[in-house]
Amino acid sequence: MIKTTAAEREVVKAPGAAGFIMKESLITAEQLGAHCRMFSHITLKKGCEIGYHEHHEEGEAYYILAGKGIYEEDKKTIEVEAGDVTFCEDGHAHGLKNVSDEDLEMIALILKK
Repeated sequence: MIKTTAAEREVVKAPGAAGFIMKESLITAEQLGAHCRMFSHITLKKGCEIGYHEHHEEGEAYYILAGKGIYEEDKKTIEVEAGDVTFCEDGHAHGLKNVSDEDLEMIALILKK
């Protein structure tokens, strides 16, 4: 059983991004194992974003839990909302911005090759 502690919650400024990211690790670094780099609950307040970034030797999935946003992958944009899942494959780039008045909440999962 895992119980999240305050030490596993952090507020970070993403490089090249507006605002900040509220990040809560869902399992410990030890539990991630050899093929998972991150498994976290992310909250983006209004106007905040995860800056556009590339993935190398890994891919990243976003599962949107609440709110709405603009997802960009390889310079193409789409609107996302609760229930949507995105996946950025190895060698590609993506970012996400909260464009609604409510918090955008999601699960982010980074899988290594």
